[in-house]
Amino acid sequence: MQAIKGIKALARMRYRRYVSDIRIPADTRERIIDAAARLLRERGPGALTTRGVAQEAGVQAPAIYRLFGDKDGLLEAVAEHVMAAYVTTKAAIVEEAEAARVDPVVDLRAGWQAQVEFGLSNPTLFRLLSDPDRVVTSPAARSGKAVLEARMHRVAVVGRLKVSERRAVELFQVAGVGLITTVLATPPEERDPRLADAVLDGVLAQILTDAPVVADGQALPTAVAFRAMAPTLAGLSSSERLLMVEWLDRAIAASEG
Repeated sequence: MQAIKGIKALARMRYRRYVSDIRIPADTRERIIDAAARLLRERGPGALTTRGVAQEAGVQAPAIYRLFGDKDGLLEAVAEHVMAAYVTTKAAIVEEAEAARVDPVVDLRAGWQAQVEFGLSNPTLFRLLSDPDRVVTSPAARSGKAVLEARMHRVAVVGRLKVSERRAVELFQVAGVGLITTVLATPPEERDPRLADAVLDGVLAQILTDAPVVADGQALPTAVAFRAMAPTLAGLSSSERLLMVEWLDRAIAASEG
């Protein structure tokens, strides 16, 4: 038994040495990730084998181990790559919407629809990307949240939020992840096509005012809007801006209960 263990250890050592000696062209990593993403999209997670990806990318299997360690490492790289491309597209859309003065609420709705479609179209990647342990360390996930924060900030600036920007973002995220997770766990023939709109309407009812007009006893939307603009107000010193932001944060928190 000890001899067998020794032989296996020697074989592993020689294989690792063989893998480390392979010279890998600079574009190989990108080719492998593109090939894996294509297989995942067209044929599902079952097609994502080391041999299958290597063949699709036109490389030797040891190159995958050298670059990604194992299949899980490759899958994480694919998830990050696909999410980063998606977030880049979203960020461009937000910039265009702001430049074209698109209604921030309309833009927020469009962002919701795009996120739901992405999650349902990429179930394997969605499950990986929504893992709480990965979200904290994923650059693409953080960038995705930043895009949502930018969209929500535009809503706040026009006086349409009745909760803080932070709470609005959290509610939006929780609802989106919960919706996609629920739909993916439901057999296709039992899915309700109206569910996404119903959930969105429910979230918007919790975070939006009907119009950017302040009525008696409803100063919170104005406080939230003022808080959104406070860091860029002219004529104030840095310490004055910080103090104003602190006051507004306290007022908003007290109003939210």
